[in-house]
Amino acid sequence: MNKAIATAAEATARVKDGSIILLGGFGVCGLPENLIQALRDSGAKNLTLVSNNAGLDDFGIGPLLKNGQVRKMIMSYGGECKAFEEMALAKQLEVEWNPQGTLAERLRAGGAGIGGFFTPTGYGTPVAEGKETRLIDGRWMVFEKPLKGDFAFIKAWKGDVLGNLEYRKTARNFNQVMATAAHCVVAEVERLVEIGGLHPEHIHTPGIFVDAVLTGSSYKKPIEKLTVRGAVSHV
Repeated sequence: MNKAIATAAEATARVKDGSIILLGGFGVCGLPENLIQALRDSGAKNLTLVSNNAGLDDFGIGPLLKNGQVRKMIMSYGGECKAFEEMALAKQLEVEWNPQGTLAERLRAGGAGIGGFFTPTGYGTPVAEGKETRLIDGRWMVFEKPLKGDFAFIKAWKGDVLGNLEYRKTARNFNQVMATAAHCVVAEVERLVEIGGLHPEHIHTPGIFVDAVLTGSSYKKPIEKLTVRGAVSHV
């Protein structure tokens, strides 16, 4: 079945107010830029977004926050987005913090149909408040529930018309697990190829998990935090 769609608006048209959306990417790497822009243009509100972080004020999730579309963030890091910081401190935004590995494993558990897992990460911190804890093999563990979404908007380097995906480098960190953990999965790819255009051993997400695939365009790919070395003296 050919799963290619022509525009990002086709994918976001199905999003309803109050939806839970998994947004792939790590920092500002591997973000589904076209799908995020279309989600902003859709005007859908009271969204719960699951993502590694909040992006930047003018890139990634930041514009969705500034547009008043987000009710809750389930995330690991928000340090580079001033809009997120201000909304979180003013309690205009509900935030559910997760250690980064825990977030990835909760998504993996959601996709695998696992009812939850115990991890020592976060024990004795605010992350563990209100959660079941258990002493296992001499270590205190925190019980974490799986995460699933109504939609997953993810980004891959290459994909074929059947929805098979190949990621590049760090874009695999969250995109790959999110592809298994939502009722509707839309993949944005930089290059769309025909059937047989991907090497079988390079397919990271099989097309059975993907409902639609979109060829993205006009990628910005900014640097999240630019650090440069100063001039070196040769005295």
